[in-house]
Amino acid sequence: MHTAELALSLLLVVIIVVSLLSNVLVLICFLYNAEIRKQVPGLFILNLTFCNLLLSASSMPLTLFGVLSNAHPGGHIFCQVVGFLDTFLTTNSMLSMAALSIDRWVAVVFPLSYHSRIRHRDAVIALAYTWVHSLSFSVVAACLSWVGYHQLYASCTLCNGRAVNAKTQFAIYTVVQHSLTFLLVSVVLCVTYLKVLKVARFHCKRIDVITMQTLVLLVDIHPSVRQRCLEEQKRRRQRATRKISTFIGTFVICFTPYVITRIVELFVTEPFNPNWGVLCKSLAYSKAACDPFVYSLLRHQYRKTCSDIINRLLKRSSPNGSGHQQENGKIGRAKEIVNDGEVEARPTH
Repeated sequence: MHTAELALSLLLVVIIVVSLLSNVLVLICFLYNAEIRKQVPGLFILNLTFCNLLLSASSMPLTLFGVLSNAHPGGHIFCQVVGFLDTFLTTNSMLSMAALSIDRWVAVVFPLSYHSRIRHRDAVIALAYTWVHSLSFSVVAACLSWVGYHQLYASCTLCNGRAVNAKTQFAIYTVVQHSLTFLLVSVVLCVTYLKVLKVARFHCKRIDVITMQTLVLLVDIHPSVRQRCLEEQKRRRQRATRKISTFIGTFVICFTPYVITRIVELFVTEPFNPNWGVLCKSLAYSKAACDPFVYSLLRHQYRKTCSDIINRLLKRSSPNGSGHQQENGKIGRAKEIVNDGEVEARPTH
């Protein structure tokens, strides 16, 4: 085995392990915390988590096997089933990210009317669309026998080699698929999160004005305290930009090389380097390992839930236990904060 193949194999192992553990942890938090289950975004996160888990348990290990053995993983029918799942789960996860971005945009821009605009029924309809959209492309590819083992990616996925007699149709299908998934989701993410960033900066500016007015009035304040306040203003503005950049940047970095390679592959005759194909596929897989941290585990509610689970396992009492969560849930809230760069204004039930 060459050094490049060994490095790609280790990368895939890390992605599989991190993806499985992190997504399982998100699922445990979802089942443990009733407040997370009550929130509308929880449905989108649950759908995204299931897609990532199935992808980590089906396509990723077979790609690792293909890299290590440089051979077809399993039989023809088995590979077709895995290829069908690969197309369906990848498309579904992308659309789930778009749904999460729209939900966050509505929560930030229309905080007071959020529950009248985004209800559980609306979330179910959105999820139904993601499933129909994903199934449509997957079923078409499976019915036309365009799914199989692709040597370039060492994966069971869409394979242009199986569309020798329908190259034009396969090219149209591929372009339309990526236009209505990757390109569409990219536009939605950029538009919604840039709107969220605009609101975050507005609130940061408002907080900065109040802080500066307070510092002017407190003439006897110690210079070190004044300096810390000014530094906190700067960090607050940077956190907002960093959070939004993470949402958009991880999507673009993980999927763009794979999508561009797929499109270019349709119009060139020179074969690509197999290591490049596996690297692109691995980057696409890595999004399944990033999503739990980007959308869930780094947020305060999930961190607190993880802490409660650990305390319960260690048989220690926690002030943030389920009883305290239920009490807060009964009171309800309508809050608008700029914390860790994330603007959130979503009343709970």
